[in-house]
Amino acid sequence: MPTHELIITKEEKYRLTDQVIRASRSVTANLAEGYGRFHYSESIQFARHARGSLYELLDHLTVARDEGIVNAEKFQQMRAEVGRAIAVVNGYIRHAKAVKVLPPKPRITNNE
Repeated sequence: MPTHELIITKEEKYRLTDQVIRASRSVTANLAEGYGRFHYSESIQFARHARGSLYELLDHLTVARDEGIVNAEKFQQMRAEVGRAIAVVNGYIRHAKAVKVLPPKPRITNNE
């Protein structure tokens, strides 16, 4: 079976790096936006979007490893960190679902 050597261009590497940055920023942006909605159901939905971005990030990191941009050791380290972030987001979703039935506590707003 012939072996095929993939050559990743600088442009492809730049695009992949950009996608990694965008996916990682999307996680915190979604959590912040959900928190700012003041409704648990919306907060949960945005947390789910954040979790989706974490899985997207895992995919981009896998491609980076497969393309030789990231070595296996660094990939495993980053994969573990993303896994911990997924666990935190899942915990937040569970918490938000549990307190969803309670009346919301007052939050600090710019109007105060």
